[in-house]
Amino acid sequence: MRALPVGDGALLVEVSSDEEARALHAELVRRRAEGSLAATEIVPAARTVLLDGLTDPARLAGELTASAVAPAPPRARDVVELPVRYDGPDLADVAAHWGVAPHEVARIHANTEFTVAFCGFAPGFGYLTGLPAHYDVPRRATPRTSVPPGSVALAGPYTGVYPRSSPGGWQLIGTTDTVLWDHARVPAALLSPGTRVKFLPVGAA
Repeated sequence: MRALPVGDGALLVEVSSDEEARALHAELVRRRAEGSLAATEIVPAARTVLLDGLTDPARLAGELTASAVAPAPPRARDVVELPVRYDGPDLADVAAHWGVAPHEVARIHANTEFTVAFCGFAPGFGYLTGLPAHYDVPRRATPRTSVPPGSVALAGPYTGVYPRSSPGGWQLIGTTDTVLWDHARVPAALLSPGTRVKFLPVGAA
């Protein structure tokens, strides 16, 4: 673990895996809730956690780097279920990369419980982990200029759902009608770091 100063009141903590980043994020959020950590922002990413609004970042950096992070405890929150039609234009390409039939891609994906590792790219977009490493897929060689909202996609070790229309280079395997980001909802984002997610097939692949 390495803690790097960012400005006067922030730290960027680097770890070696997304599992460690999730565990560190969960521990820091727990400390803030109990009052032993004062931080205005705690933002996880793939292998980092950014803390902002710290009163003594140097002291916290020494404390974090001197101790190991315990695995993140399971969240009590219910699983978020996302109905999905496995009808994406890249489903056949993903099937070929996996060496299976398209309907097997749907079965494998739907039988996996995912966890939101971190959020980014666009409001409401979560980077979901859960598939074994041998199911990693490359991004498209040529990104699309416009990906429809609700597109369920794969890239590297992650699954994601596009909350709105945007450019994107992920492999599209399905579609959901679930709204991922809604300003009228509290919280606006359906997915947050640590949320467990299951995809429910609603049509044939």
